[in-house]
Amino acid sequence: MMNTGRSARIWLIVGVLILALIAVSYLELSWAPRRLTMSEVWAVIVGSDITFNDVIVLKINAPRVALGFFVGGALGVAGAVMQAMFRNPMASPYILGLSSGASLGAAMAMLFTISFIPYLIAVPLLAFVFCMMTMLFVYSVARVGSETHMETLLLAGIAISALLQAVVSLLTFIAGDKIESVVFWGMGSLSGSSWNEIFTIIPIISLSFVILAAYAKDLNALMMGDVHAMDLGVDVKKVRLILLIVSSMITAAAVCFAGTIGFVGLIIPHILRILTGPDNRSLIPLSFLAGGAYLILCDYLAHVIYPSMGILPIGVITALIGAPYFVYLLRRRKTEMGW
Repeated sequence: MMNTGRSARIWLIVGVLILALIAVSYLELSWAPRRLTMSEVWAVIVGSDITFNDVIVLKINAPRVALGFFVGGALGVAGAVMQAMFRNPMASPYILGLSSGASLGAAMAMLFTISFIPYLIAVPLLAFVFCMMTMLFVYSVARVGSETHMETLLLAGIAISALLQAVVSLLTFIAGDKIESVVFWGMGSLSGSSWNEIFTIIPIISLSFVILAAYAKDLNALMMGDVHAMDLGVDVKKVRLILLIVSSMITAAAVCFAGTIGFVGLIIPHILRILTGPDNRSLIPLSFLAGGAYLILCDYLAHVIYPSMGILPIGVITALIGAPYFVYLLRRRKTEMGW
């Protein structure tokens, strides 16, 4: 009876998320100086209206929707995996410094052209390399013997994130004629997204999602501790290494063209875990769906909050929502631990 009730609740959440995704996608697709009606948007999609609306919907708004969905989904999944792997609800790509590491790699690829590597390959490649290096460094700092001190992990991540952001700012300062685009990208933005960039990251994000979802059962075992996981036959070192690499890969793919977008991987998995429970077999796909819908909504809010000033960076919106939530989690953790 309990499993039946939980399954019904999960399917209800799936239905709500799909409806929310459709609603926010329509809001984003129809955004224009004069809001487009649903019939006008649909006419463009089916190809019966080749007008100025075609440019707005298919060449400007649709790439933002697609990029927002995959970036938000990727960050949501990465956050769910890290929170489970480190058994800490405050873990996320942004808090642990992975997003900043990927941003540094991507910024270097943007500012310093690598002649023998195409741009669409160099950006995600360097983002992944720097993201992986950041993850390994933060993890090694927090690891003492066979144990990982969660508070040290968070502090190390925040410190390294600040350092890497300072380096990105330095690179931005010396960027010359590219400074405006790099600054806006660094604050998190879906503006200027192209289908070429989207088609570059979709295979990476999709493959990473499939791998992480396949390890959901092992991730459930890791949540009970390394000893219990080994008793259940899990090769802890191998599984953790794979999860670290793939989490870095999906984070790098999310950050490389959208910039640093914080707190998506913190908020989404944590709320879903409250609603559905800790089983990662359902949590990981739900985090992808909810993360995508959430980021599209944030991008729409970036359009409408202060329209006279143009489109706000999406990283500003996610930070305004996510930072207070992080403080709330920190205070609750403080109460639970008796600090």
